[in-house]
Amino acid sequence: MSDKPEFNQARRNILIATTCAGGAATVAAAVPFVSSMLPSERAKAIGAPVEVDIGYLAAGDMMRVEWRGQPVWILHRTKEMLDAVKAAKEKVADPNSERKPSELTPEYARNEFRSAKPEYLVVVGICSHLGCSPSDRLKPGPEAFDPEWKGGFYCPCHGSLFDLAGRVYKNKPAPDNLKVPPYMYLSDAKLLIGEDKKA
Repeated sequence: MSDKPEFNQARRNILIATTCAGGAATVAAAVPFVSSMLPSERAKAIGAPVEVDIGYLAAGDMMRVEWRGQPVWILHRTKEMLDAVKAAKEKVADPNSERKPSELTPEYARNEFRSAKPEYLVVVGICSHLGCSPSDRLKPGPEAFDPEWKGGFYCPCHGSLFDLAGRVYKNKPAPDNLKVPPYMYLSDAKLLIGEDKKA
C-alpha cells in the first residue's frame, strides 16, 4: 500500500503543508520577540542629543543637564578659573588627556582646558573611581582636603579631586579624568550634547 504513488504524493503534500504551517508559526512567534529587543520610544528619547541654552550662564556659574541618564555639567569659566587650570598642570595625573583618549575625551577637547572653547567646560559629573557624583567646589580658598585649593570638584566618597578642567589630581583613587561627552556648538548660545558632527 505504501508503494502506491498516490499515497507517497499525499504524504509529501502533508509534509510540505506541515512545514509551511510550522514556519509561519515560528515567524509569527518571533516577530513580537524581536520587536521587544528594539529600543522603545522612551529609550530613544533618553539616548537622544540634548540641546542646551547657555546664553544666560554667567561667568563663574555652572549648570546641570541630563543626557542618557547621566548628569552633565556645563561650567562657564572666568579668566581666573582658566589661570587656575594652567597652574594645576603639575598637580594633575593626566594633564593632556592622553589616557584612554577615545573613551574619555573627544579629539577637540584634548587640550589643557579639555574643551572646544576654553571658557566652557562640558563634562559628565560622575567620578571615574566608583561612579559617585563629585560636588563642585568652584571657589578658591582653603579646604579641609587642600589648604591651597584653586577650585574644582571634590568626590567625598573616597577623596578624589578634580581641577576646573575635570582632570584628576595625582595620587587620588580616581584613575581617570572626568569624561567629556560628545558635544558641539549650534551657535554662541546653544550647545548640543550627545552629538559632535560639526565639531
